[in-house]
Amino acid sequence: MSVSQNGRAPTSADGSGFRVLRILLPVIVAACGTALWEAVVRVYDIPPYVLPSPSAIFSTLIGDWDVLFQSLLTTLLTTLEGFIAAAIGGIALALIFNLSRLVEYSFFPYAVVLQVTPVIAIAPLLLIYLPQQTAVIVCAWIVGFFPVLSNTTLGLNSVDRNLAGLFQLYRASRWQTLRYLKLPAALPYILGGLRIAGGLSLIGAVVAEIAAGTAGAGSGLAYRIAESGYRLNIPRMFAALFLLSLAGIVIYALLALISHLALRRWHESALGKES
Repeated sequence: MSVSQNGRAPTSADGSGFRVLRILLPVIVAACGTALWEAVVRVYDIPPYVLPSPSAIFSTLIGDWDVLFQSLLTTLLTTLEGFIAAAIGGIALALIFNLSRLVEYSFFPYAVVLQVTPVIAIAPLLLIYLPQQTAVIVCAWIVGFFPVLSNTTLGLNSVDRNLAGLFQLYRASRWQTLRYLKLPAALPYILGGLRIAGGLSLIGAVVAEIAAGTAGAGSGLAYRIAESGYRLNIPRMFAALFLLSLAGIVIYALLALISHLALRRWHESALGKES
C-alpha cells in the first residue's frame, strides 16, 4: 500500500480529487489561452484574414456547420475504414509472423519500408492509380498499419519464458499456446498499437484529402481547409482545423477507454490508475 507524504494512505477521495484536477487544469489553461487570443486580436485590431479571433471562429463554426459537419463525417468514415483495415491486417500478419519465422524474415523489412516512406509522397501516386476514396482509405491504412504490426509482434515475442516452458512441459499445441498464453500477454501491446494507429489513421486520411484537394477533388475536412486557404476564408480554416483536432482527441480518448476497460482488472498499467 502506498503512503502519502503526511504518513497516511491515499483514500478514494484523494484519487477523485486528482482525477478532477487532471480534467480541470487543462480546461483552465485552454480558457486562459483563448481569452488571451481574443484580447490580442481585439486590442491590435488584427484582420480575420490574418488571424481570426476565437469568437469569429466559433461564429463561422455555427454558420457553416452543415458543410463542416458533412466533411467531418466523410473524414471520420475514411479514418474508421483505414483504422479497421490496419487493425485487422496488422494483427493477422503479426500472428502469421509469430507462427513462421521464415515469413517474418521475408516480409517484415517491406513493412518497415512502407512505414518509413512519407505518405505525402505516396498519396499522389495512389490518386493516379486508384479511385479517390479508395486511395484516401489506403493512405489511412498505410500509416496505421505498422504500429499495430510492430506492437503486436513485440507483444507476442515478449511472453515470459517460464510460462512458455510450462506450456511446453504440459505439451500444449501451438494454437493452445497462442490462444491461452501469447495473445493475453500481448493484449496490452496490441491495445497500445491501436491507440497509436487511431491518430495516425486520421493523419493519413487528412494527408490524402489534402492531396486530393490540390487536384480539385475531395469533400473531407482537410479539403475544406485547403479550399478555405485558397479563398482566404481563414475563420473557416480554423473552424475545420478545430474539428479535426477535436476528432483526434475523441478517437484517442475512446481507444484509451477501451484499453482501460480491457486491462483494468488484471494488468499493472491499468491497475495503477484505479488507486
